[in-house]
Amino acid sequence: MTGPPVPFREIVLKVHSRCDLACDHCYVYEHADQSWRTRPKTISDQVIQRTAQRLAEHAGTHALPSVSVILHGGEPLLAGPARLRRICEEFGSALAGVAELDLRIHTNGLQLGPRYLDLFAEFDVKVGISLDGDRAANDRHRRFADGRSSHPLVLRAVELLRQERYRHLNLGLLCTIDIANDPHAVLDALTGLEPPLIDFLLPHATWDDPPPRPDGSPVAYADWLLAIFDRWQEQGRPVPVRLFSSVLSTLSGGPSLTESLGLAPTDLVVVETDGQLEQVDSLKSAYEGAAATGFDVFTHSFDQVAAHPGVQARQLGLAGVSEGCRGCPVVRSCGGGLYTHRYRSSNGFDNPSVYCADLEALVRGIEERTGSALVSPALTGPAGTAAEHHELTRTLLAGLHAVLDGLAGEPWARAWETAGALEESAAGAAGLDHVLAHPYARSWLQETVEGLRSDRDRDRAVAEASRLTSYVAAAALRAGATDAVPVVHRGAGLFLPTLGELTLDGAGDHGTVLVRGVPGGFVVERGSGEEVRVAFGEPGGGWRPVRRLAVAGLPGWAVDDLDPYRDCYAAPAAGRLEPEAFEAFGVALAHAWARIEAMAPAMAAAMAEAVTTVTPLAGGCRPERPRGHGALGVPVDADGPGAAAGMVRAYRRSELRALCDVTDLYAADGDWDYLSPWDGTAVPFSRLLAETHERVGVGLFDPEFPAGVQEALDLLEGAPEATVHGKRLLDVIRKELSGAQGVSRNGDSGTIFDQEGK
Repeated sequence: MTGPPVPFREIVLKVHSRCDLACDHCYVYEHADQSWRTRPKTISDQVIQRTAQRLAEHAGTHALPSVSVILHGGEPLLAGPARLRRICEEFGSALAGVAELDLRIHTNGLQLGPRYLDLFAEFDVKVGISLDGDRAANDRHRRFADGRSSHPLVLRAVELLRQERYRHLNLGLLCTIDIANDPHAVLDALTGLEPPLIDFLLPHATWDDPPPRPDGSPVAYADWLLAIFDRWQEQGRPVPVRLFSSVLSTLSGGPSLTESLGLAPTDLVVVETDGQLEQVDSLKSAYEGAAATGFDVFTHSFDQVAAHPGVQARQLGLAGVSEGCRGCPVVRSCGGGLYTHRYRSSNGFDNPSVYCADLEALVRGIEERTGSALVSPALTGPAGTAAEHHELTRTLLAGLHAVLDGLAGEPWARAWETAGALEESAAGAAGLDHVLAHPYARSWLQETVEGLRSDRDRDRAVAEASRLTSYVAAAALRAGATDAVPVVHRGAGLFLPTLGELTLDGAGDHGTVLVRGVPGGFVVERGSGEEVRVAFGEPGGGWRPVRRLAVAGLPGWAVDDLDPYRDCYAAPAAGRLEPEAFEAFGVALAHAWARIEAMAPAMAAAMAEAVTTVTPLAGGCRPERPRGHGALGVPVDADGPGAAAGMVRAYRRSELRALCDVTDLYAADGDWDYLSPWDGTAVPFSRLLAETHERVGVGLFDPEFPAGVQEALDLLEGAPEATVHGKRLLDVIRKELSGAQGVSRNGDSGTIFDQEGK
């Protein structure tokens, strides 16, 4: 099984095939593949030139914005400064105008001095150095052929890179793990050098040649790394550690940050000193010729290498790991381990990593130590969710401003400037926060941004961007500002978000009016000089305010049946409710609310805090569209015993959607399927989670409804997709289920948060 070739964004260029150290753990010289013996010592001009051309062709074909070239060996500094200069010049010239060139070199540091560093500063070549820790740890493997220590010379190189004039070139330190070394001493030695990054590598091993385990422990390497992790935590994480950062990223739903972990496809190719094109270098640990492709830079393109079966095998993600790994809960983090470490002569690479137990213990150990700290503030309660949503809305607004880049003209520019001025006072900032927290502000922003990205809707989206003027005016009015704010209106209606809509008699398709605050209301001045005075809460004269429910026992929710972006639910939004219909709607909501408070008081408390706006809905069914946090769509004819369960169902859906908007509850959704306990169909994690979350809430009103939830939770909790955030939610759902099953129908267990927000 193969997929479409993934373009190479990184090449390892072997500039010298020999080394000045005799490290006994080196995969190039000490492992199965000994092809280095037949390679030229130094890369030739012809190989340099042809490789640069091939890379430029590849980058141009795939429109790659940047490519990395890593100068490697052996020991690359043995190629000498003249040869390295030629490489920098050739690649810089070939990639000019095609893609940004990121040049790097990985060295043992023994030859590193000012003549090299000045050259690297000239071409911005970043430098990474191998160092295995303190002197005792480093000298365990990294010695000269005659047994002398390399440690003092490596430290000298590191200190040179720490100098002000070279510090910008410092990539950090690469440390190969040996569990015989003291983990704390190793970390202390490395962090003491203040590198920008530390990367720990498991020593290359296979099932045929497994790693040493002196005490026989199947998790010895995990224990060693977790000791490092604990020390790193105690030190306040003074230096980024790539291995740990990668695990923390994947636990939260993010990408892997290293080739040795995660499911991301490889995008690396190796060019040997003779121009041979090979797969990742670590394969030399598996068997003689494991890295070979049979291709070279003179007669083959990088696209041909990308299509090689061996390369594609490392680009399959989940499909490329062994069957036993695919359902493992930590596979998103470990990715089945480094491809090389899966090798067994009897069946090739179709195995878990030889470090499988270590990787699982490492991922679980890091999760146990950091799970609570990693959990998003959105999962701390309704206030946390609202705060995260508000931040997202502001980010969207800033993004819209950047995307517009002046397209919306003077109205947008003036509104943006006025918003900035409002932010300078507490009242102005509060007013702006209030209108941007309105759920349908998000609908406007997202639809406008999407429209700007579409050639078909671009003109309409630019026009819709002018609604910022109405948001700024509403914020100014809420802040009590009296300065006139220009507002663009489209059609005869002037809508002020969270406040209401004013019909402008005789208005054309669009225009601009001035809005300024006065005590108890505002004045609208039209271009003709005519003024219209409006009292905030008093309808009449073409003014229709946003109303609040005044029925006893109900939260003071706003009923927004005016906002032009409120029509984003599974059922169409109803039109403006006439007074009698509005009163009946409030009475029906009050009856349903009383039932919710009686049967699920904790859920009622969460709903009262989370929901700010109710929008009446008409009949019908269709896909929902994005909206912000805090809105609840309720059928205008909602009444009877089922109304409370319907409101809870709508709230649970809204609640889960709100969490998904601001945090990753799962990753790689759709890569696995699960049999639904309710209808036996195969569904992805997201759907099973949504159904489970909803059924537990509605089950407070219908004891039969949670049937199958226990089975669904078992599936979800053992699933690889769940992030630390998702696992937190599953824990709370299970507590909810226990509460619903263990108390009477008047029990207190109706929200994803307990009374302490935990």
